[in-house]
Amino acid sequence: MSGLKKLLLIIGGTLSLALGVIGIVLPLIPTTPLLLLAAACYVRSSERLYVWLINNKWFGPYIRDYREGKGIPLKAKVMGVSLIWLSIGYTVLFVVPLIAIKVLLLLIAGYFTWFILHIKTRVKEL
Repeated sequence: MSGLKKLLLIIGGTLSLALGVIGIVLPLIPTTPLLLLAAACYVRSSERLYVWLINNKWFGPYIRDYREGKGIPLKAKVMGVSLIWLSIGYTVLFVVPLIAIKVLLLLIAGYFTWFILHIKTRVKEL
């Protein structure tokens, strides 16, 4: 892998991680997908950063559960879909004047809703 590609993946992973962390406290930013994107960038560019991320006590369980096929918690699904539609709905109704952009935003929201709902729901282990 070229040095530039590796650097761009590390930067992309770090930005995704930072936005995911912000998403913990700012409800309009989806945490889990951004953590998964960070992991995907790190696994292709830096083994050290990837190992750190999946072993992190706060972020690691989300990534490991998803990668092991255990799914994501129902609460995360409900929160994710709700926030997608609240933010996109507000934007479509009050912010964007162009019909084409409104349709595009609704299609994007529909796709990500479908994607989230088709991920296995993690059941808490006793």
